[in-house]
Amino acid sequence: MELYTIDPLSDRRWDELVARHSRASAFHQRGWLDALSNTYGYKPYVLTSAPPGKPLTDGVVVCQVSSWITGTRTVSLPFADHCEPLINDLRDLAKFTNWLHGRCDRQHWKYFELRPLTHPDASSGLQPSRSYWLHSLDLGPSLAQIYGTLHRNSIQRKIRRAEKERLTYEVGGSKHLLSEFYRLMLITRRRLGVLPQPRSWFENLMNSMGDNVCIRLAVKEGAPIAALFTLRHRTSVIYKYGCSDGRFHNLGAMPFLFWRLIEESKADGTEQIDFGRTDLNNEGLITFKDRCGTSKRVLTYYRYPKPPRSGTAPHWESRFVRRMCSMLPDSVGCAAGRVLYKHMG
Repeated sequence: MELYTIDPLSDRRWDELVARHSRASAFHQRGWLDALSNTYGYKPYVLTSAPPGKPLTDGVVVCQVSSWITGTRTVSLPFADHCEPLINDLRDLAKFTNWLHGRCDRQHWKYFELRPLTHPDASSGLQPSRSYWLHSLDLGPSLAQIYGTLHRNSIQRKIRRAEKERLTYEVGGSKHLLSEFYRLMLITRRRLGVLPQPRSWFENLMNSMGDNVCIRLAVKEGAPIAALFTLRHRTSVIYKYGCSDGRFHNLGAMPFLFWRLIEESKADGTEQIDFGRTDLNNEGLITFKDRCGTSKRVLTYYRYPKPPRSGTAPHWESRFVRRMCSMLPDSVGCAAGRVLYKHMG
């Protein structure tokens, strides 16, 4: 099989493949790739068996990440929870990975990484790298049945509390919603002791993905207190980012927003909500997503060459880093995020 590379930002054949392929997601969309390029300078390209001028029947999209801190590598795809190779027969994956093996060795990449939903076989030459839980909610049952799967105390009771508190609700893609979302994101990242993503990342996602991006905002007496940021592709919605003001957690704003997301997605004909990946040791977030009625399965990333064994950072060091991030003024934290996130993809 002869393979070719194309630029998915300019070649409309990629849009056509993503629109019709059963394994495609919002992370394959040109808008996501365009936001990666505009925000972080990553160079996306697609590896395909289709010659120039012929319709695409397959494609593996990747981005090259060049960093003097973390090394040069190729990832499919940066900041995406998962990214399936768009090939019709997974037994052909080895032909694509062999091409990437050769490019990796010749150009001295640190590694290349795929983030598939399915497990590649041994012929791909890939080795497991990192694993997560991937959570999803099936919207096939009736709304009443879905509500019945929500945890009675942790989710249902908090939805009723939010309604009793008369939380109001805004949805859309306006600049106002983006500003309020990002303000809440800064509060949340500070609380977690993590640097915030640059605001330009969210602006570029909204500009590039258009109606496939949506912000949902919960408001108490005129003050926004929680927000969700979602992506859409055909009949699937991805919950990508969430944030809240911890002072109002007792009002149930996040369960309230997730229920609104479920109601609206169900009404729009959405078949599934992807609740995203979760670290295997993040018991709090795993429990919350479980109580939202989701099912979960292991999501594993794969690399070439085989990733070295890496020790876990000492607990005191992790706590120290989080503590330092939580103490930074927003202006400093945002500046640090703008500098460092492009090295982390």
